[in-house]
Amino acid sequence: MLQPWIVGEEHYETAQGVKQTLQRYKELQDIIAILRLDELSEEDRLTVARARKIECFLSQPFFVAEVFTGSPGKYVSLPETIKGFQMILPGELDNLPEQAFYLVGNIDEAAAKAAALQAGGR
Repeated sequence: MLQPWIVGEEHYETAQGVKQTLQRYKELQDIIAILRLDELSEEDRLTVARARKIECFLSQPFFVAEVFTGSPGKYVSLPETIKGFQMILPGELDNLPEQAFYLVGNIDEAAAKAAALQAGGR
């Protein structure tokens, strides 16, 4: 069980924010299936977008998954990972597309991937 006195307050608070966002997204999935995403409030649409980015960001390229993903594994430090989630949660990265977060190591890679996606889309 995650405890602040074990992992530290910053890690704990960030993990709690990630869990809450993903839980709210799960709650909204039935509504989305029935009414569509367009029918959600602006706040709920932002929650959904951030949760999807979190899910993609959780797909960091692990060494053990190289065989399955075809992407080389990367080491990402815990502080870098926490920083990434701390930027996603309040919306600092709302301008980046969801796919920029898939199979990247850290947030800097996500920003670079977003720029490449944008350049390729022109």
